[in-house]
Amino acid sequence: MNSIVTQRFIQCHDKIKELGKVRSSRQFALSLDYLPQSLSEILKGRRDVTIEVIRKAVDKYGFNPIFLFTGEGPMFLTEEGSGGIRLLTVVTDNAGEEKILHVPVPAQAGYASEQLDPTFYEELPAYTLPDYKYRVGTHRSFDVAGDSMEPTLFEGDKVVCSFVEPEHWASNIKDNYVYVIVTKGDVLVKRVFNKINESRSLELHSDNKFYEPYAVPVHSIKEIWYVRARISPFLPSPSNIENFVREEVQELKQIIQQQSRLINNLYQTIDKMIGQQ
Repeated sequence: MNSIVTQRFIQCHDKIKELGKVRSSRQFALSLDYLPQSLSEILKGRRDVTIEVIRKAVDKYGFNPIFLFTGEGPMFLTEEGSGGIRLLTVVTDNAGEEKILHVPVPAQAGYASEQLDPTFYEELPAYTLPDYKYRVGTHRSFDVAGDSMEPTLFEGDKVVCSFVEPEHWASNIKDNYVYVIVTKGDVLVKRVFNKINESRSLELHSDNKFYEPYAVPVHSIKEIWYVRARISPFLPSPSNIENFVREEVQELKQIIQQQSRLINNLYQTIDKMIGQQ
């Protein structure tokens, strides 16, 4: 047995047996849809554990992937630790180079779900970009939905992002930068303020000031992606921007005029009441 990951996997297996979460290694294997004979080979040091078995053990029993791959942190995921972290699935081309997976709006609810079928990723669009910086590390792109990030990002834009490793969240997430936050139920594109060391949370801000900022606890976050570029389906002409600003100003004028009339009517009502007394 050459893999230290396999050794740590066996430690986790032995621990859940000790805690009584499984009655036997056979039950453990069957619960992962894995052959008991193959698991026996792993436990005897004759073969290494596969990524697919690790993924299932993370989903089923909360094996901590950070512990398995780095030896750091607890053996099992906890609410106070990395409860939402999941193994990252990547897609490669024939040369073994990672491709950029795109997650469109219709797929985002499924992407944020608790359980993902491996075939889900195979059905997502995948592509490459010529810039060298997108050939190093893992990258993913997401559709922007809604108007919460206007005027920085508009609905229909796509953001190209690089993966932020969970162990680097506290130190590498920069205040006032835009990130994609994948929670246990949603995919969010927000401007982030790092509060992990203070309150184990991230404070999410929208560029559209109509939306109030709010905090998301770390234990509910599955993935974090740093936004590096935007792909926009259109560029508004200067005249369109000018018309938009003019319409906004006109609307504000009308609101101010309405408020002024209401205030004048209120003053008149108060004067009448005073005169009657």
